[in-house]
Amino acid sequence: MFPEKAGYDRALTIFSPDGRLYQVEYALETVRRGTIAVGVKVKDGVVLAAEERLKKLQSPRLSQKIFQVDEHIAIAAAGYVPDARVLVDSARTLAQNNRILYDQPIEVETVAKSLGDLAQQYTQYAGVRPFGVSLIIAGVDDEPYLFTTDPSGAYLEYNAVAIGSGSEAANEYLEQNYKEDMSLSDAIDMAIACIAKVNEGKVEPTNVKVVTIERQTKQLTRIPQDEVAKRLGNILSQGK
Repeated sequence: MFPEKAGYDRALTIFSPDGRLYQVEYALETVRRGTIAVGVKVKDGVVLAAEERLKKLQSPRLSQKIFQVDEHIAIAAAGYVPDARVLVDSARTLAQNNRILYDQPIEVETVAKSLGDLAQQYTQYAGVRPFGVSLIIAGVDDEPYLFTTDPSGAYLEYNAVAIGSGSEAANEYLEQNYKEDMSLSDAIDMAIACIAKVNEGKVEPTNVKVVTIERQTKQLTRIPQDEVAKRLGNILSQGK
């Protein structure tokens, strides 16, 4: 069916003649099929928002795509969420070990680099597969930070970024509308607007989860669902 691949997609450790690792590309495709997650960084903190499509009888209380790593760090995932839980557990262990060894909170970039290194290891050994998930790592050290990792092991820093299904349109929206001097409240609206945009306005408020980490407090806060619903309603009414 794919003669040009000639079996190069059967083993993770073999490069194709044109320099591609097909299993990594398949993992990236898994990410592109996952529901959208958005991160926005401003001077007052960071925002993470994610779409979680719930089944009819599923409780909306438990978030499946946004995870707390430490008091000052959170992660949003797109792709194969069980893989995200494994990476988040690794990040939590790293953060707690840092507190025990050095008696201080871990730096956000240290978490992002560690998760990128772990993902990269799963691209070069036989008998394993790449993690089918990309992550947005958000947190506050001396200032807010926002990083992404992907199945290849790359990690990059952003001011605003979207991953998952519809991320191309969402990132275009962020590029056009993001301003560094926005307030944290404006950043929340922007993240929710991205999710509404890729769903053409057809999104249930209960399917949108939002968290913030303020620069002043360095504490994760989950935005109540009634506030998310109110903000989403205002965004849709204004046609943003």
